[in-house]
Amino acid sequence: MKKNGIIELEGMVFHAFHGCFEKEQKEGNTFTVDFKGMLDMRQAAASDALEDTADYGLLFNIVEREMMRRSDLLENVAGRIVEAVEAEMPVFKTFSVRVSKKNPPVDGLCAWSRVTMFGGHGKMKRLGK
Repeated sequence: MKKNGIIELEGMVFHAFHGCFEKEQKEGNTFTVDFKGMLDMRQAAASDALEDTADYGLLFNIVEREMMRRSDLLENVAGRIVEAVEAEMPVFKTFSVRVSKKNPPVDGLCAWSRVTMFGGHGKMKRLGK
């Protein structure tokens, strides 16, 4: 019997320099990244052993590494995170990555702009496709 479950790292906060405008590239901004991934938790549930589940530290390090590489678009940042997680953490059947930028430069009041992308290795149908 499968014991699928979800691992989440929510509210990872970074000061980064993503954006198309000079001010964003020089001053930077606050960004948050939320990760939600589905995997088979059967072994970890039985063993209570760290090596039988996804490594949260590795996941955070992947996100941090990609957040520190400057991009114009949030889509590019999220896409790089998805590709890196797929390459380095194949344990996830499906997952989502949400990258949010605080106070985006728009003509009006806007608390956050957000991009969500999906990835994974499972046979489950991916959302957004």
